[in-house]
Amino acid sequence: MNMQANAAPLAANPGQNSGVQPPPTPRTMAEVGINPVMLRDILLKTMFRTNQSLVSEIARSICLSVPLTQELIDMARGQRMLEAMGTMHATSGNEMGYQLTDAGKARALDALSQSEYYGAVPVPLESYRAQIARQSVRNIKLSRAQLMAGMGHLILPPDLLSNLGPAVTSGRSILMYGPPGNGKSSISHGIRAALGDKIYVPRAIEYSGQVISVYDPIVHASAEANMDDPTALRRTSNRYDNRYVYCERPSVITGGELSLDMLDLTYNPTARTYQAPLQLKATGGIFIIDDLGRQAEPPQKIVNRWIVPLEENRDILALQSGEKFTVPFDTLVIFSTNFHPNEIFDGAALRRIFFKIKIDGPDQQNFLKIFAMVAKKKNMPLDERALMHLLKVKFPTIQNNYANYQPVYLIDQMIAVCEFEGIPYQMTPELIDRAWDNMFVKMETITR
Repeated sequence: MNMQANAAPLAANPGQNSGVQPPPTPRTMAEVGINPVMLRDILLKTMFRTNQSLVSEIARSICLSVPLTQELIDMARGQRMLEAMGTMHATSGNEMGYQLTDAGKARALDALSQSEYYGAVPVPLESYRAQIARQSVRNIKLSRAQLMAGMGHLILPPDLLSNLGPAVTSGRSILMYGPPGNGKSSISHGIRAALGDKIYVPRAIEYSGQVISVYDPIVHASAEANMDDPTALRRTSNRYDNRYVYCERPSVITGGELSLDMLDLTYNPTARTYQAPLQLKATGGIFIIDDLGRQAEPPQKIVNRWIVPLEENRDILALQSGEKFTVPFDTLVIFSTNFHPNEIFDGAALRRIFFKIKIDGPDQQNFLKIFAMVAKKKNMPLDERALMHLLKVKFPTIQNNYANYQPVYLIDQMIAVCEFEGIPYQMTPELIDRAWDNMFVKMETITR
């Protein structure tokens, strides 16, 4: 495998993969799909916590349309939990204001003691299942050109693309293995970039009366805001259900820090709400498990956790009560390791990983191409004498084992020396030697 060491930026064009069907905007309370009492309590808690009084403000906070929000307010007024403030707001399109009654405040406090969640009305799990089907990562059909575009300036041989293409298009699991420093992580990023299109991520989902937060700004890159101007003559929020956020397909990356409990629901005992596990946040995108074999958990155990999701396209989660339920598993899982698969997996585990792709270092010719590209990017002039010294003197000491990280490492080392010494960027045999010495640690006995 031959490639430039730097990861490619995300692709700007979604190519042929655009056109994901958006979640329809609920027109009635029945279409919202949430128990009316839970809906009312979210309204009361939101007004209590935000001190909002205008329908347009409240609608933005709970992510429902203005007509549905008004209907919800009218229901709460009928239960004597809200009252009209009796004055129009001239600066807000002459909207009538509403406030909590004493009974409403008492109910809001009681509801907050049961769950601190307020704001966006959650999406019922069953509705989310339907949206996942509409935007499944398995619906994507990548061409060779799209995959190459996603890889940016990476130098990849045709045979690698021939292996990666079917793996990505199938939406099945991928194991990339090979020596360290040859860009397995960069290729994973390139695959994410090649997907290109956008999907709809729920702010939160609801199951059995419990709220599970899904949208995470650390994981999900929002593509656009969907806010209405309350004074506008025509409202635009009906383009899709505002309980979702329009996002790039997610890419969740974990490394040696991954533990099995990170794949379970996280319960917040103070807020009494749940946070979605990493693989649920990655729904519709990619879950990358980098440096497999460096985690505290054995690789075999980590892969065993994925057996049901990988084979049945569903995952099993558990609430604090012990109740278990299933959620869709619509994620391209990429395992990346520096170990040989036979060293860390048994045959049964390997069978469950659908594609195994070896990522090797470059040959000398492609190493030089990468070296020249990196030098040009970093404004380091090439020097034939220094390059010959590198190829004929230094690399033979490591059996000519070329790796993709080496050009960036060596050139950055030489730049650091030049800047410290106050001399123009230059490449000499002496600077090559200094950079090389920092790339490897000599075996020697340390006297104590």
